[in-house]
Amino acid sequence: MKKLFLVFVWIIPILALAQKPQNFKPIQITGTVIDKDTGQPLEYATLIVQSIRNPERITGGITDAEGKFEVQTPPGVFNISVEYIAYTTYVSKKQQLRSNTDLGIIYLSPDVSLLEEVEVVAEKTTVELRLDKKIYNVGKDLTVQGGTVSDVLDNVPSVSVDVEGNVQLRGNDDVRILINGKPSAITGLNSTEALRQLPAESIEKVEVITSPSARYDAEGSGGIINIILRRSKLQGLNGALTVNGGYPESAGINGNLNYRTGNINIFTNTGYNYRTRPGNSLNDTDFFDAEGNLTNTLREERDFDRIRRGLNANLGVEWYINKTASITQSIFVRDSDNESETTNNFVQSDVTGNTRSGFRFDPETEKDDTFQYAFNFDKQFNGELDHTLTFAFQYEESDEVEESLIIQNGFDSESVRTAENQRRVFMQSDYVVPLGENGQFEVGYRGDFNRLNTDYDVVFIEPTLDVLGITDPSNVLDFKETINAFYTQYGNKFKDFSFLAGLRYEATRLIINQIETGDFNRNNFDGLFPTLNLNYEISEKESFQLGYNRRIRRPRSRFLNPFPSRSSPTNLFQGNPNLTPSFSNQIELGYLKRWEKLTLNGSIYFQRSTNVITFIVEDTGEDTFFDGEQLSILRRTPVNLARNDRYGLDFTATYRPTRKWNLNTNINLFNFITRGDFNDQNFDAENLSWFIRLNNKITLPSGIDWQTRIFYRGPTENAQTRNQGIFSLDLAFSKDFLKERASLAVNVSDVFNSRRRISETVTPLFNNDSEFQWRVRSYNLAFTYRFNQKKKRGGDRQRDYEGDDEEFGTP
Repeated sequence: MKKLFLVFVWIIPILALAQKPQNFKPIQITGTVIDKDTGQPLEYATLIVQSIRNPERITGGITDAEGKFEVQTPPGVFNISVEYIAYTTYVSKKQQLRSNTDLGIIYLSPDVSLLEEVEVVAEKTTVELRLDKKIYNVGKDLTVQGGTVSDVLDNVPSVSVDVEGNVQLRGNDDVRILINGKPSAITGLNSTEALRQLPAESIEKVEVITSPSARYDAEGSGGIINIILRRSKLQGLNGALTVNGGYPESAGINGNLNYRTGNINIFTNTGYNYRTRPGNSLNDTDFFDAEGNLTNTLREERDFDRIRRGLNANLGVEWYINKTASITQSIFVRDSDNESETTNNFVQSDVTGNTRSGFRFDPETEKDDTFQYAFNFDKQFNGELDHTLTFAFQYEESDEVEESLIIQNGFDSESVRTAENQRRVFMQSDYVVPLGENGQFEVGYRGDFNRLNTDYDVVFIEPTLDVLGITDPSNVLDFKETINAFYTQYGNKFKDFSFLAGLRYEATRLIINQIETGDFNRNNFDGLFPTLNLNYEISEKESFQLGYNRRIRRPRSRFLNPFPSRSSPTNLFQGNPNLTPSFSNQIELGYLKRWEKLTLNGSIYFQRSTNVITFIVEDTGEDTFFDGEQLSILRRTPVNLARNDRYGLDFTATYRPTRKWNLNTNINLFNFITRGDFNDQNFDAENLSWFIRLNNKITLPSGIDWQTRIFYRGPTENAQTRNQGIFSLDLAFSKDFLKERASLAVNVSDVFNSRRRISETVTPLFNNDSEFQWRVRSYNLAFTYRFNQKKKRGGDRQRDYEGDDEEFGTP
């Protein structure tokens, strides 16, 4: 029935819209690209046609064997450029095109400074700057080939991924992750784990949005990271296939394929990956009585052995109904089958020197099935690229089941099963209309309807319920979240000054229903979220930006679930159903300056958040017994603290001394101040931390690319815990052959095996020293083969992190 339903959902809108008349006739742009010195045609030269009013609207193509190009586009005013490797770029600005136009013969001259280096194919990552975001077109980053989306994000400026896989933006882990501009089942119930399974080759670009406009969801006090999946629009059949393998044992095959004929474009990103991820941790805990006297110590050593198997497939069809309307429909499926084994060896000592030892073995299987159907309709009015109506509909289903039979001291002690079932419906519509020469007005609606059912079932094989202080460890949580949002915004440009101002309203309704206990909580909260982004362009190479926005952090379902889940006999996590949202206000000032070989891009920002959601560790007041010895149970739980002030500096510098050498440095310095009390305990804290990332890429003789990435995060501290700094080094080498149709890359991640979190937690009742390493040093070999496309594809414009193509668009 589901498949039949989807067939009707897919076909009926297409048949209905196909009856609409095609009122707007596109224009055709033609021309020929010739080498000025030799008079020979240049094949694979790239034509780029960019709308003046809306720079994000870009079309283009590549020349054929005779150097000819032919592009169709609605009438308008455009910037036109033609690029070819090792040649100077042809640029024609503010071309007003209202009818079919032949640009004639365009002569390109070789760049004299590059004549001795024409064998080098530079695949740089363009950095496009907009009023409300930065766009990184992911290029030839050798250190992530054969890796995952999580690896890609860890190499994007301002973004970092900690040892547990949590994504942070300028040191803030409250980040909203979108796929193609929308919340998506692609990131799954557990976005951290899903990002580790999605292949890096599926990404086309990453948008980093630290000052989101009103168009975007207000969720995420740290900002938004929007991942755009790869999709080619070249005519005919084209694509690329990547095969990789490595140690610890890993293997995968991933392909992106496009077939465009006439007004139909069929695309897919599909891959299967197998990865092992060994890790380890260490905990030393000293317990004290009320007078501060040491009572006993506990040392726990854990080893994690994980196996991740996953099939990810995204299949879609674009139908260009006419030159002003299109429909895109896609289906995404994920089938992952994971295993993990956690071995916990512990030794307990009392003040008299007596010791006892034991172990806890937790084998776990995890099955994750995800399905997503997406429908998108785009309509242009009067043949104008910036007068549009869009509608998006998305339906998702995600089912995740985790099961384990825990063995403690050689005996089966408990069976744990967690089943999560999520259903989500998402709808969004945006209408954009131009006002005047440079003005633009926009209104829109977004609805997000999410229901998550969590069945947590624990069966104690040994009679330990009273020992753990738990009367009933099993529970079913029915969580419902409904968000309705409306927004409007207006932007304009006056000479060198441009602005974008907006207002967003969001109404959130939460229902927390604990089926087993009958406890029922309802949380309703509304919010207004103003945004303002300004830009002043001193010159084409220098500009200032100023942004303000208000954001919200909603508690996730796991944060609200009050039933405990345990990682060891003495450590548990427990949600807090009384959590309320945290609101924040942020202001940001940015600056951009470009020279011939050097680009600087930096910003300073300040953010104040209230009712901050913070994790604390506390003694539950309950005890467990090990071999007759009484031990305290520690609980990690989220609470609302009073206030948090965060300010910092985000700085990126790119230096390219020669064609074969590229340096990129990103520095983030951030200070946060927390003021708050909970349960008569003061949690005031202040911490200055920072991280620096350095990418150095050199082309060696014989066309071998060598890339080095160095990352260091400084120490961090809050009221209870101090974390030491973390250093890591990655190396990669790559070589192209078969006339650039194939590439072979080898990389080593975490060369010194130093990417681990070392921390110390101090409270009145216990002190804890811990180390945690999610994965050990790894090696990977990746082979990529491209067919019917060059490395430098028309429309993709892939490059290394560099600021050469930075632009500021109008709103």
